[in-house]
Amino acid sequence: MTDIRIGIVGAGGIAQMAHLPAIARTKGVKLLALCDNDRAKARALADRFEVPDVFTDIDELLETDELDAVVVATPNHLHEPHVLRALAAKVHVLCERPLALGSRGVERILAAAQRADRKVVVANNHRFRTDVQALDRFLRGGELGRLMAFRAGSYHLKRSPESWRTRRAEAGGGVFMEHGIPLLDLALWLADYPDPTRVTAHMDRGRGAQAVEDAMLVHLECGSNLSISLDLNWSYVGEEDRWWFETVSTRGSTRLAPLRVVKELNGRPVDVSPTGAAARESAFAQSYRAELAHFLAIVGGEAKYEAPTDQVVLHKIAEAVYKAADEGKEIRL
Repeated sequence: MTDIRIGIVGAGGIAQMAHLPAIARTKGVKLLALCDNDRAKARALADRFEVPDVFTDIDELLETDELDAVVVATPNHLHEPHVLRALAAKVHVLCERPLALGSRGVERILAAAQRADRKVVVANNHRFRTDVQALDRFLRGGELGRLMAFRAGSYHLKRSPESWRTRRAEAGGGVFMEHGIPLLDLALWLADYPDPTRVTAHMDRGRGAQAVEDAMLVHLECGSNLSISLDLNWSYVGEEDRWWFETVSTRGSTRLAPLRVVKELNGRPVDVSPTGAAARESAFAQSYRAELAHFLAIVGGEAKYEAPTDQVVLHKIAEAVYKAADEGKEIRL
């Protein structure tokens, strides 16, 4: 099969830590160019990863005749316009989350992708983790009984305030947009995106029109008596970052990471966690490589494609979360 020819838009942290290393370790893909408004940074990365061309304008990148697809890894507020430009140029897109700043933006992207007859994939990398794939098999197999709840959280040590992520117009939100959206998507995906019914939320946000939330608590209820609770903080004062993801079912429970599974057998809890060789790379790196392989298979026609319509639901929930926090009351969906 001919190599899929890709360009990367955005040379920030996620491109440096995830996308560039994943492409470098993957067969069947050829990275043609990097695009970033900081030419010096893009040139340095291009030299490091042996990328032939550098651009500072996405339109110039998209004029490259042999381009098959792009990875959009720019600040959040640029995702929608950059994805739309790529689709207008008839190239496929792997876009970092969030796909847009709101549900209507996602709908515009889906419509544009359909008109262009091109594929858009969202970089929800947690779905591709090997431990998450194993967890998914436990849940779908039914051996833990009915799924009742997800309990998840992400605590991060205080970060420098000088970042686009702390400006609402560019990020769309704070810790919920950065860390809550991925956890919420993971829970909803594992539960086959059930219908949301109501949500409550509380947040701690700084002053000013552009301030974003530093901490947030979210409780979402869905059909079939399923609940999702998130505890988020990126101004955490502690020894190290914390991340957790737990499920509660009628006959068992699970926890990440590492994956631990407890199942009721003969009326007693038994640890049935899968065992295996220690991972040679981090879950982060492994998930991005698997995600890239999936995207390449879709572009190459070797994997089934499903348009990311679930992201409309995700962003409608996110909009309700912020409304609930702003108004201090439960919001019904």
